[in-house]
Amino acid sequence: MAQTMRKMPAMLAMLSGVLVAVSCAGHASNSAPPATAATLDDDEVAGLLEHHRYHHHGGVTLFIAMSLETLGVSPEQSAVVEKIRDNLNADMEAARQAEQVLVATLADGLKSGRFDSGKVDAALVNVTAAAAQVDTGSTDALNQLHAALTPAQREALIDKVEAHWAVWKRANGGDPEPRDRRGVQLAILESDLALTPDQTTKIRAALADDMKGVPPLDQQRVSAHLRAFGDAFQADSFDAKTVKTGQAADEQLVRWGAVHLVHVIESMSAVLTADQRTELGAAQQGELKTVLEKMI
Repeated sequence: MAQTMRKMPAMLAMLSGVLVAVSCAGHASNSAPPATAATLDDDEVAGLLEHHRYHHHGGVTLFIAMSLETLGVSPEQSAVVEKIRDNLNADMEAARQAEQVLVATLADGLKSGRFDSGKVDAALVNVTAAAAQVDTGSTDALNQLHAALTPAQREALIDKVEAHWAVWKRANGGDPEPRDRRGVQLAILESDLALTPDQTTKIRAALADDMKGVPPLDQQRVSAHLRAFGDAFQADSFDAKTVKTGQAADEQLVRWGAVHLVHVIESMSAVLTADQRTELGAAQQGELKTVLEKMI
């Protein structure tokens, strides 16, 4: 069992990566990685791609909080900015908890081989509703952040947020460069779960077909919000309440990520045997929840 647990994060990462690659094949936007990615080594770029593939709960606010981690502020600013980042994370907590409920619901379904559609749908509704509150809840923290940063730092922050959006698109719906990994990922799943050739064929078909049930992401709505927020945030005066595009952008990002995860888990469960689901899910449901939470 310990050996199985060590394999599970990689197996689930590959599982989701297969679906991402399938979706890329049908919805490629050919988004280039951000310019800042050129300064990172391969492991750092890969880590950022994996993070944005599995983390959606905070929408654009999550991009902002992550950008603060590497902004580079003076020692005098450090404590203030760290507190603001903590506040932003607190503002996203309800959305994170809503996603944990969705994860727990999927964990129950994967363990039993039967998903309660009513509970899954309710969890998806709650995830979207919680995401809609993140933008409104974070206005005070964003106003404090504007006051704490210099004009140059505000510009740098917006650049970093835009870079995170570019990486998110690459990870979730853009061109899977530097190479198409679908064959490699599915081969790893075949080995780890001892998939039969028939199962492999069915998984390919199921993942491709089920992506048709995932509503398309309106990337323009998110991009429009980033432009509106960026222009406002870089001005001398700023009030986050006047930027009205954030709620719709967060709803787009978070719901797409949640629905995407549901289709990944349900599609795979339909093809796997009970023993394979047990291996993927582990004996303890709590262990499975921990692993699945890493996918968000």
